[in-house]
Amino acid sequence: MNSPSWTPPNTVNLVDLGFMDSRSKLIDLAAFLDRVQKAGQEGDFRVQALKNAIKLLSQDQPTRAKEVLLSFSDPSSEPIEKATMQGAIGAFKG
Repeated sequence: MNSPSWTPPNTVNLVDLGFMDSRSKLIDLAAFLDRVQKAGQEGDFRVQALKNAIKLLSQDQPTRAKEVLLSFSDPSSEPIEKATMQGAIGAFKG
């Protein structure tokens, strides 16, 4: 329980803390997509999943991370009989 002398911590400027890292990741993603396109591999389902997830970043709701994560996930609820491969591939092939 908080005592009467408790004061909240100073407000942290999240933009100051995270902007440069986020900027770097966005530039890395753009460079990756450029390389994939130059290699003629933009039709890969994982690249399409990335592009679809990027569209979700423009939403004006504080659920972007959840929506992006779900966009890569298998929406089915029934288990499959047998796995077709071992390991994750990072995006639902559909």
